[in-house]
Amino acid sequence: MVDLSKRAADHFMFELGYDNWANKPDSANIQGFNHSLNFYFMMDFPFKTDKRLSIGVGLGLGSGQIYFNKSYPLIADYNNPTLSFATSAGGSGTAQGADHYKRFKLVTNYLEIPVELRFALDPEHMDKSWKFAVGTKIGYLITAYTKSVDPEDVTGRVLAHVVEKESSKQFFSDFKFAPTIRVSKGVFGIFGQIQVNSLLNASAGNSVFPFSAGVVLSGL
Repeated sequence: MVDLSKRAADHFMFELGYDNWANKPDSANIQGFNHSLNFYFMMDFPFKTDKRLSIGVGLGLGSGQIYFNKSYPLIADYNNPTLSFATSAGGSGTAQGADHYKRFKLVTNYLEIPVELRFALDPEHMDKSWKFAVGTKIGYLITAYTKSVDPEDVTGRVLAHVVEKESSKQFFSDFKFAPTIRVSKGVFGIFGQIQVNSLLNASAGNSVFPFSAGVVLSGL
């Protein structure tokens, strides 16, 4: 008989992933260490009929960062009905004669509800057991902003040490739906996910589907 009286019903889950976009626009030159950092508080509900199976439900935050090179999404361009990409540095405060930015990223932050169907080979010893999970994340977009650092000329010379931010959710879908998969041994594992609805609104341009794969730290 499986005894789960000593197994915690709640736990934290951390994810660090490499991110990118499927079906990205031709004008979007994504380049660099695109990554996500996710943090969730989870509750676990074992099945009465089979203790190896359980449902995990949680609440937390998911943050993704996509880096661009010489192709900059103009998320705060309120005169354009679609999301466009600039091919050179520009905007208020940018040094005159700038050709590109040293660094430029798009950051999206979501409030997320992850739901998982879990299977553990040894449910009494989760700190050593192989564990498998499939599920989905439902997210609500809290903020979306771009951050540009240090405009440079065509030779790579820094023209000014400045940081500029622009924030707007106008082109982005309010919600995300991302099926997930996870495999763990003890507290360490790997995960993957892909958003099945477009990152952008239907009227904002190409249907873009963010995906992520990386490492996860979780007790269950």
